Amino acid sequence: MPEASASAQTTLDSFSPFVERVAEPYRRTNSELDVLQVNISRRCNLACKHCHVEAGPNRTEVMSRNTLEQCLEVYRSRGFETLDITGGAPEMNPDFEWFLGEAARKDGTIIVRSNLAILQEPGYEHLPEVYAHLGATVVVSLPHYSQRTMEKQRGAGSFDPVIRMLRRLNELGYGSKGGPELDLVYNPTGAFLPPDQETLEREYRQKLDADFGIAFNNLFAIANNPLGRFGNRLEQTGNLKPYMEKLIAAFNPDTVSAMMCRSQLSVGWDGTVFDCDFNQAAKLPCTAKLTIADYANDASLPLERDIRFGNHCYACCAGAGSS
Repeated sequence: MPEASASAQTTLDSFSPFVERVAEPYRRTNSELDVLQVNISRRCNLACKHCHVEAGPNRTEVMSRNTLEQCLEVYRSRGFETLDITGGAPEMNPDFEWFLGEAARKDGTIIVRSNLAILQEPGYEHLPEVYAHLGATVVVSLPHYSQRTMEKQRGAGSFDPVIRMLRRLNELGYGSKGGPELDLVYNPTGAFLPPDQETLEREYRQKLDADFGIAFNNLFAIANNPLGRFGNRLEQTGNLKPYMEKLIAAFNPDTVSAMMCRSQLSVGWDGTVFDCDFNQAAKLPCTAKLTIADYANDASLPLERDIRFGNHCYACCAGAGSS
């Protein structure tokens, strides 16, 4: 573990354990899980400041075809309603399009989490039509509707490609009544909590329509998790402790029952299974320490399990919650 990461973890561990805030019934998953989340690539064309998995152009990790097949087997056979495909930029896995097509053979919901800027790079330009043909839900990280604010977080030149791709998705029926679903995700640009989600959604809807003629279905306001690139930067600037204090002060017990870890299984690029994508970043595999291959090869293995918590979980239960 890099020195900055170890230092950040020491700071996180100095606070009262999150698990003590969780009542016993909520320390286990639901008996039936709805979502299989699959992180198929740490490669990304961007290196966002808030990225908890520290994805970027220099990362090489991608999920193998064999592990992708095991994920498909579990998705098809274990009652999951949704396959949530994420990264990095999941499109940068060379087997991504094959995986997406195979997943769409099952009657269920397919989610692709995309930064959209990747779709303007050579070899990826055709994917919006693929998404529309398969009816995939596209979830787009859009930290802000203004160029200046967004590029503080994602880097110069990252705003215009996303706007162009949002317009293209609209042309393909995304965001319109009866069309495939197009959702946006807002992350704060710094060490503060997101504003009220409903208010922010109205603001995004008004500004994106007025400035760019863009429509979308939903906006989700997510608190930045104090892990990875974001957590290390907070630690290096002396802001991790104040940010954690802010998250803890905003803890909302009403959000605990709806934590994402209670209804999903999350798979890392190498097949290790986790309770959520944030636990992937924290290197906290599921309590049983199994792989997706174990679930694919043994249908009797229960999906229900005890959940592993860490103090980064305060980010999921601050304010209105981030699940």
